[in-house]
Amino acid sequence: MKTRLKIKSIVPRLTMTGPVAGWMILFVVIPFTYIFVISFMNRGTYGGVELGFTLQNYANIFDAKYLMIFLNSILLAAVTTALCILIAYPFTYFIAQKTAVTKTVFVSMVMIPFTVSSLVRIYSWINLLRKDGIINNLLMSLRVIDEPLQMIYNNFGVIVGMVYTLIPFMILPLYSSIEKLDKSMLEAGNDLGAKPARAFATITLPLTAPGIFAGAIMVFIPTLGYFFITDMLGGSKIMMIGNLIRNQFVTAKNWPFGAALSIFLIVLTLAALWVYERIGGDLEDLGGMR
Repeated sequence: MKTRLKIKSIVPRLTMTGPVAGWMILFVVIPFTYIFVISFMNRGTYGGVELGFTLQNYANIFDAKYLMIFLNSILLAAVTTALCILIAYPFTYFIAQKTAVTKTVFVSMVMIPFTVSSLVRIYSWINLLRKDGIINNLLMSLRVIDEPLQMIYNNFGVIVGMVYTLIPFMILPLYSSIEKLDKSMLEAGNDLGAKPARAFATITLPLTAPGIFAGAIMVFIPTLGYFFITDMLGGSKIMMIGNLIRNQFVTAKNWPFGAALSIFLIVLTLAALWVYERIGGDLEDLGGMR
């Protein structure tokens, strides 16, 4: 009898969790295990993977030229994150004060363009930023500049593309955090004579810090791996971790080293999440903004 009861209680659970578990195993666990295993193997003479165990792939990561790529990637990711915060915070704070209908309109205006393919939108930025593009022609017609500015195929173009692509990931957690802000605390600060700047620094900013941290993580981590933006707006002149990994798999045919770089990027991601959690963040906030 007890066995039958256990079976009856287990079957519904398996029915609910089985498909999800199977999906995760098939598309997450198995690919990750494969990448992890080949990261300890050797590159074949003509590419591919040769059986054997080596730590040289991980040792190569700490070569000076690769460390410079990692440093450049982290700096670009940090700048992108900072700009997203500076742009998204005042915008989100502004719409959070509006009516429900106005909030919906503004959030929709942010999200609707991102239903279009990322490649199409990045090509649009190429037309805007290139030397004979719309922005340069407009500035020259207004006599603001005498000759076209180099706004593409450099760090500037890459950062513009990254900020444009990732800013919704900053707006959404900020919106969730600011909307839940207790207005009575701001009123109390005003009653106690706190000026707007002081009230913002001592009340608003600390209370919305979780949204800032969540948005920063959601922007910083993808920036490290978005190689297609770097290729298109950097003209293959700017090398980031994502580009380096792609090149090892596609161009150099060095799958073991590419796998080692992928594992290293995963470690960096986990380290960033650990720091986020240590400073008081909730990892559940990264899975879905309420």
